[in-house]
Amino acid sequence: MAVNLPPMEDPRPVDGIRIGVAATGEKGERPNVAVLALAPGSVTGGVFTRNAFQAPPVVVARTRMGATRALVVNSGNANAATGERGIADAKATCAHVASRLGVTAAEVAPFSTGVIGEFLNMAALARGVDAAVADLRADGWANAARAIVTTDTAPKAASREAVIGGTRIRATGIAKGAGMIRPNMATMLAFLGTDATLSERAAGALVRDLAERSFNRVTVDGDTSTNDAFVVMATGAAGAPAVQDGHGERYAALLSALTPLAADLAQRLVRDGEGATKFVTVRVEQGGNADECRRVAYAIAHSPLVKTALFASDPNWGRFCMAIGRAGVPLDQGAVGLYLDDVQVMANGLPTADYTEEAGAAVMSRDEFTVRVTLGRGVARETVWTTDLSPDYIRINADYRT
Repeated sequence: MAVNLPPMEDPRPVDGIRIGVAATGEKGERPNVAVLALAPGSVTGGVFTRNAFQAPPVVVARTRMGATRALVVNSGNANAATGERGIADAKATCAHVASRLGVTAAEVAPFSTGVIGEFLNMAALARGVDAAVADLRADGWANAARAIVTTDTAPKAASREAVIGGTRIRATGIAKGAGMIRPNMATMLAFLGTDATLSERAAGALVRDLAERSFNRVTVDGDTSTNDAFVVMATGAAGAPAVQDGHGERYAALLSALTPLAADLAQRLVRDGEGATKFVTVRVEQGGNADECRRVAYAIAHSPLVKTALFASDPNWGRFCMAIGRAGVPLDQGAVGLYLDDVQVMANGLPTADYTEEAGAAVMSRDEFTVRVTLGRGVARETVWTTDLSPDYIRINADYRT
């Protein structure tokens, strides 16, 4: 039940990246393995889950960012909570990919998503890898977006172009995730490729900065996955001068150009949140600093009481007050304001004289609206994107393994 989810664009190829997909047979004919092969000289940067129960693919992949030559992704099985065998299976998968591409195993990074607590079917995965390598093509992005989904209702991909320092660069990204979404770095899985030229240090800075501006601003249910990963791949094929670090005009221009792409993908995840019927922007302004704005925004976006009110279109503004107050930010109640789109609900900590329940309900009945809070503490502001909480969310997750 997606909320105004744009149809997947026809993602454009990125020079230096070839992608192949295949089905292992465990989900019938549906592709569930993707291999991304990167040209020599490519670099990667990644950010990974901060969940302490990290899946073996995360443990392995985070050590293989840099001069990476391939990524391998499987969906349906997270290879999480699988211990040393899971680590061995992740490394074996990388070695198998490496043998087919003629690179070293240390140059291959693994990624998995799906059910936690089950071992990989290594024989089936090897067959899938072989078929995916045979399928490598420049225009494989859309196929990969379809291959990595789990409970998503639709695949997610987008592309952007920009001129950086006189050179036109291209970027394409794919993402998956609909539940277990409160990234503490990124989303469940997202991969963004560009033909810009980056050093390893610049790639690391770029992926962190992009995550902070996009994937770290979304939440569906407040849960951080065991398998979260967001990777930026840069091939240098556009021939632009290299960006050496996370500073300077060229880096700022590249970050500015790619932020809308990352934000687009992140918002698609929220729009496709499990059981979602509302896409809600939570904007907190006049904070003393960015951190306290984020804390208030996430307190609102995570609250089951708020989220069920969003689903019911119930303008119970006391629930917003509760969430604001429990965020752990020192507040003067008499300085707080609350808006639903352009309807001012509260000023100076009290309901406004002309506010009506009918006006609030009219806003909350929309499938998209903004909850805006003013704290009266400073000039900082932050934005988070979230969903409501519907009975379908419970149904989807109750039936996830059955």
